[in-house]
Amino acid sequence: MLGGLRGTWLSQLSPTRQVAAWVLAVAGPALLTLAALELRSSLVLGGFLFCTLLVVMAVAVIGGTWPALAGVVLGVLAREFFVVFPVDMPGGDLRPNLVSLVAFTVAGVAVSILIGELVRLAEEQAALRRVATLVAHAIPAEELFAVVTEEVGRLVAVDFVRLGRSDSDDSLTALAAWSRTGDHFPVGSRWPLAGELAISVSRTGRPARVDNIASASGPLGVDSREHGIRSAAAVPITVEGHVWGVMLTGSSLKRASPAGTEACLACFADLLAAAISNADSRAGITRLAQEQAALRRVATLVAHKAPAEEVFSAVAEEVGQLLPVDSASICRYESDSTLTFVAQWGSVVGSLPVGSRWTLGGHNLGTLVFKSGRPARVDSYADSSSGPLGAPIREEGLRSAVATPIIVQGRLWGVIAAGSILEQPLPSDTEARLASFTELVATAISNAESRAALAASRARVVAAADDTRRRIERDLHDGAQQRLVSLALALRAAQAAVPPGLGDLGGELAEVGGGLVSVMDDLRETARGIHPAILSEGGLAAALKMLARRSAVPVEVTVYADARLPERIEVAAYYVVSEALTNAAKHAHASVVQVSAATTGQVLHLHVRDDGTGGADPVRGSGLIGLKDRVEALGGTITIDSPAGAGTCLHAELPLAG
Repeated sequence: MLGGLRGTWLSQLSPTRQVAAWVLAVAGPALLTLAALELRSSLVLGGFLFCTLLVVMAVAVIGGTWPALAGVVLGVLAREFFVVFPVDMPGGDLRPNLVSLVAFTVAGVAVSILIGELVRLAEEQAALRRVATLVAHAIPAEELFAVVTEEVGRLVAVDFVRLGRSDSDDSLTALAAWSRTGDHFPVGSRWPLAGELAISVSRTGRPARVDNIASASGPLGVDSREHGIRSAAAVPITVEGHVWGVMLTGSSLKRASPAGTEACLACFADLLAAAISNADSRAGITRLAQEQAALRRVATLVAHKAPAEEVFSAVAEEVGQLLPVDSASICRYESDSTLTFVAQWGSVVGSLPVGSRWTLGGHNLGTLVFKSGRPARVDSYADSSSGPLGAPIREEGLRSAVATPIIVQGRLWGVIAAGSILEQPLPSDTEARLASFTELVATAISNAESRAALAASRARVVAAADDTRRRIERDLHDGAQQRLVSLALALRAAQAAVPPGLGDLGGELAEVGGGLVSVMDDLRETARGIHPAILSEGGLAAALKMLARRSAVPVEVTVYADARLPERIEVAAYYVVSEALTNAAKHAHASVVQVSAATTGQVLHLHVRDDGTGGADPVRGSGLIGLKDRVEALGGTITIDSPAGAGTCLHAELPLAG
């Protein structure tokens, strides 16, 4: 019962209800007494006390336990006016009256305590339901914190309620506050976790109280004494096994905080913990979705074989927008112990621009990762940075930064770094989140290097083939053709020396000479096919016009390239047109072919269009496959559009540079 009595003043009802309860507690027994005086001859004491008990119950419902107990006392006093007359009557028996009086007193006290406790529980449950409804509706955390402190302040007999988050630097950040006087610590202010109460709750994770605030230490204790607070209680807000924050209450009453204060606060703390956990889960899901979306965008660029510079720029931007940072950088380590910035996002672009090269050394993330080959972080960057990179870092005011290495095929290629100008360190999972991007960057670099190596290899193969063709053509021209010419001249001389009487011999020599000329023509044609001499002598325009004259199908040639082009480009363009004309004559049954060549900027555009049967298969045709390899080896592209019955159009683009 004592516990219930202590808890009866825990609920804080509105002033209107309190006044109404006290008025009813006084006026109810008085009015019943006046009425009983008129009816004393017919109304027994039990009936009077029953009516008084009904009044006490109403008072308990309206105002709680203490007004109801006052009603019981007043009802007992009122009985003096009601039962005094039987005492004066001769032979009156007081025992029934005393029994009724004792029964009323016991019942009244029990009803007052019971109904008062039920009212308190009802008020508490109603407040908890309101908060739980807000939690279920996932309202913003700031709004929920303000509502909880107000609900607790109106429910519990305290003068202030404070809600704070425990930070890693042993401080408490104010998130919400409520006070009867309007004085409270501002939202966002930070308080050191010093003092008996705050330290006890934060470190032990259990509720605590201070019944005499005069003995409390620390800034919170001083602040409480300045506001006249005499006692305080606090409970932890535990989220997933860790103390997330603290809810504190204080009272100016001389007596200690009610025994049920901690239990009541714990109920609200549990709801707050659930709301924070749900919010963290939703935030985690949202963050994961954003991270996966960013990784997909970068992975799409990598899969589409985007240039490495484009991938670097995209990664730096994605990292900067995804993480709580002010700058993001991608750097490449050079063979001379220097570092080159290849992509930048955020505030340090001016001091560390893309393309700038810095010598390693000192205390900075670039040097730390280079030496260890592992992720690194610096939480006091602006104060501790040194070396050539230290000056721009201090100039930009980066306070906290992390970096992860980019490992390409087992070797340290570079580093991704992200920094913040805020004093608090970057989250502990920042390195792991950066690592996801370093893997994609490493893949992009590996792919780019593989493509570059493949292109260089194909280019070497094409160049070697062209050199071989040129050597064979030169060997044929300088060797076999010259010998055949010498033999033809010798044969003519022998034919001229044949005596007139040997006509048959002269005819045979003439026939051999004709065959020799035919072999020379065939050899010259073969040499021309291996490597056209006119291409080296007259350039692409002359070579294409020669192909048009030799074609079995009429050809219209248009060339918008007066200057000589790089030899590899002219050779590739010649063979593209030659193969296209051969296909048009042999397979397309075309009546006319249009050939155009033009340079736009640093690209040679080739178009070959015929009006033949179409249906060319660029996948199975060995000649077209060879052309594709040759063009792509030079960094160019070739496309073939050949719908059945609508002719064939070949378009090739060859970069002049590179």
